[in-house]
Amino acid sequence: MVIPASSTEYISITVSTSPAGIDLTGTPPRWAFLPDTNRSNPINGDWLDGQWDGDTTARILVGPTGGETALTRGSWHVWVKLDPPNDETVVRKAGTLTVT
Repeated sequence: MVIPASSTEYISITVSTSPAGIDLTGTPPRWAFLPDTNRSNPINGDWLDGQWDGDTTARILVGPTGGETALTRGSWHVWVKLDPPNDETVVRKAGTLTVT
């Protein structure tokens, strides 16, 4: 996905990883955006709260006007973290976002 740095919009993904029989919508999806030069996994301070848009679509508002974060120009690794009410914490790299 490519967005301009001046845009404020939702970044969305479809969540296809769900522990059997667990309703994920009870806890917010967490998001992290790391510069593409950072090859590490996100740390606790990187995570931002997103929201659910239906049962399987996680989203977060990104941008300079009311977004959870405003990203500078460059390429960003997009991560999503789900913490369902069981023993699992699911972390996935969801893709790359390019900000122009």
